[in-house]
Amino acid sequence: MIDLKQAFSPEGPLAATVPSFRPRPQQFEMAGLIAEALKENRVLVAEAGTGTGKTFAYLVPALLSGGKLILSTGTKTLQDQLFNRDLPTVRNALRVPVSIALLKGRANYVCPYHLERNARDGRFLTAQDASDLRAIARFAKTTQTGDKAECTEVREDSPAWIAATSTRDNCLGQECPNVKECFVLAARRAAMDADVVVVNHHLFFADVMLRDEGMGELLPSCNAVIFDEAHQLPETASLFFGENVSTAQVLELARDTRSETLAAARDCRDLIDASRALEKAARDLRLAFGAEPARLSAQQAAALPEFDKALVALGAEFERFDKVLDTQAERSEGLANCLRRSTEMQERLARWQSPESTDYIRWVEVFAQSAALNATPLHVSGVFKRQLESHPRAWIFTSATLAVGQDFTHYCNELGLSWLDVPPMTAVWGSPFDYGEQALLYAPGGMPDPNHPDYTDAVACKALPLIRAARGRAFVLCTSLRAMKRIHGLIVDGLQREGEELPVLLQGEGSRTELLDRFRRLGNAVLVASQSFWEGVDVPGDALSLVVIDKLPFAPPDDPVLAARVEHLQKSGRNPFMHYQLPRTVINMKQGAGRLIRSERDRGVLCICDPRMIEKPYGKVVWRSLPAMRRTRAEEDAVAFLEKLPPPASA
Repeated sequence: MIDLKQAFSPEGPLAATVPSFRPRPQQFEMAGLIAEALKENRVLVAEAGTGTGKTFAYLVPALLSGGKLILSTGTKTLQDQLFNRDLPTVRNALRVPVSIALLKGRANYVCPYHLERNARDGRFLTAQDASDLRAIARFAKTTQTGDKAECTEVREDSPAWIAATSTRDNCLGQECPNVKECFVLAARRAAMDADVVVVNHHLFFADVMLRDEGMGELLPSCNAVIFDEAHQLPETASLFFGENVSTAQVLELARDTRSETLAAARDCRDLIDASRALEKAARDLRLAFGAEPARLSAQQAAALPEFDKALVALGAEFERFDKVLDTQAERSEGLANCLRRSTEMQERLARWQSPESTDYIRWVEVFAQSAALNATPLHVSGVFKRQLESHPRAWIFTSATLAVGQDFTHYCNELGLSWLDVPPMTAVWGSPFDYGEQALLYAPGGMPDPNHPDYTDAVACKALPLIRAARGRAFVLCTSLRAMKRIHGLIVDGLQREGEELPVLLQGEGSRTELLDRFRRLGNAVLVASQSFWEGVDVPGDALSLVVIDKLPFAPPDDPVLAARVEHLQKSGRNPFMHYQLPRTVINMKQGAGRLIRSERDRGVLCICDPRMIEKPYGKVVWRSLPAMRRTRAEEDAVAFLEKLPPPASA
């Protein structure tokens, strides 16, 4: 059988079958350490800089090791890339007889039961929604997988998908009359039979939660788990080990109950009326928070004039709704399921109002159309550590951003890895790119304090000459939506005054995929965006030559989850800034900076406007964690660097 040295050699199978493959010492070293961890059932935490080739570094030893493997990654896009491109490529190169399966959350698969119910109900807000549902129904008759990603005729964010898919709440499970046609169960069966299963972090934790309830399927049977984009795990774990109830869930329950009533209890007008009243109570709760999206602590929410009254009214409507639903629940599995969901929601609502534990942070997230009452664990380290110790297997955590410098303490503490009986193996491999030649880090002089009212305008002022010198081809990454909108407007006005005709895109004008496609296609665009474009965005080549970051990405001090964790750390005698806030900021900063150089041929300028990176002692921790670019504080140096770059393809 082929070994690692052969696999990664200049004459090996990867070089022979992958045109872009180049032997890299970092990649080979990383693969060797992963092979060791797999063999010895160890925990490995590994940071690999951009360009290391970490995907092949873990796939090759994983496929050669045998046994059942779970690969978990951050997004569905990366899942599809692994399953459709990277895994088949490596499997074919190594010629190993390994079966692979792709498993997504149930909301990604057409549900024949709900599709049929809602198509028959025929109530849609727009003609487009009705047309989309018909297209999904046609797709459902021909697809082998039911995966919505394959239904290219319907936009991924079309409201029709809500009517054509199921959730964990409204799935009828084995009692469903369409169980034999269920795409979710078919995907799970394929995953159980496969040697390698590709999931995302959300689905991984959903399986963990089911396992804690005695129902999980994937974890007990696997020999190793590999997390790519592992820096996202603490946040995802907090979400799944917590609990919430939202007005959107209540509206969905009311809508599903009406649909089931029309199908099985059409004569019960009282249930239709009760569902409408429940809907109104949920909408009134959302209105209690005002128009703007926000994150509030439970105490801040309680101080709002209408909140307590709206919460009590929702509880009262739930009780009335339950009484009527209870009289009809035996008439169909769908109605019985709605009653179970209603009971569970009321229990979660009651726990949120009268918490049983002080280990949870109670807070409210307000969205444009809904509000969620959340109970988030203060820390997930204990729960996650139990998962790692539950069964001997290898656990690999890898990302381009896990360490602060060479130090993994913050990350290992967050996930409980620091307290394992056998300490985790750790390693950092820097990028093979020549950052000293390829990139320039520019920290503008003369910037006001980030809290000064003119700061956002100063960022736009510093960005404009760089954007003109780069002839577009820029990301301007902001730490708040308010700053994003202001900077976008100032850049548009500034370019118009200078007579520059560059396309300036704004996050929110389309989906992330649509905006990135436009950015790449235009070749000379400026994209002004906030947090969702700081990571997982890949624009190699000439289309991106400048990244401007407005501020160090510290979480807002009034964020309720941060405030509670800061208070907890203070009470335990630790410095929350050095132990929690700064390490998280460094990891986020490395993600944002990582958008610039994505290949050996890329060149560009990273402009970090925040003066704290230079003027504050902790600023050194930030810039020392960034790639080793040449540094300057002079605008003319940055402009000259950009002006020497080849013109954009659109010029």
